[in-house]
Amino acid sequence: MVFQRKNWRNHRTRNMLVVTLLIFPILILSACSGNSNNNAKDSSNNSKNKNTAFKVVIDPGHGGEDNGATGASGQYEKSFTLSLSKKVKKLLEQESEMEVFMTRTDDSFISQESRYRPKYANKLNADVFVSIHGNTFSNPSVSGTETFYYHNNSRQFAQILQKHVVESTGFRDRGIKKKDLFVVRDTEMPAALIEVGYLTNPADESEMRTDDLQSRVAASIVEGIKEYKEQSDEQGFLNGVF
Repeated sequence: MVFQRKNWRNHRTRNMLVVTLLIFPILILSACSGNSNNNAKDSSNNSKNKNTAFKVVIDPGHGGEDNGATGASGQYEKSFTLSLSKKVKKLLEQESEMEVFMTRTDDSFISQESRYRPKYANKLNADVFVSIHGNTFSNPSVSGTETFYYHNNSRQFAQILQKHVVESTGFRDRGIKKKDLFVVRDTEMPAALIEVGYLTNPADESEMRTDDLQSRVAASIVEGIKEYKEQSDEQGFLNGVF
């Protein structure tokens, strides 16, 4: 009887060992498959986020041998636009739903004849295009902020940017204007050209060259872009419902 019990126990132990050896590889394969699926999902989500990002092109006006306007101080517009654009880019990079691009990141010359600026934005299939400039006039007392657009679908975008930038500069609100400028005409997405202020106005230029004002203007441009995106998203939702 004791011998039989021992045989039964040994037989039971062997059966359990066999079952364990059979199940273990299945568990390993299942775990690997699960990780593979999770990795695929993560990769898919990352790809989806990148594909659905709101693409913004920032265009620092002028550059290289194209100096732009000469300010009251003798400094060129091209340095002002690049400095401000870099601040805008830095802030936009902190927005998880935004993807930002610049037409130039240094003192490079971009030929107007090449139409590179709008072509660059079009190739990226950007959602919005913002060209940044400083204004000029023969009368040094002229002051103010204004924004230009060309296509009707850019009007709302220009209005929003104008509102925010004027609040940040405190300069006279010169409003928005439709104008045949190639950077806003040849772009295939909502586009606006912002004349932040008059570099030929000594007092305004002095402020425009400071980090303080540039930081405020950069933040206002970002807020304008975010507001426009929110309105566009809401309009798209309503169009889908009705």
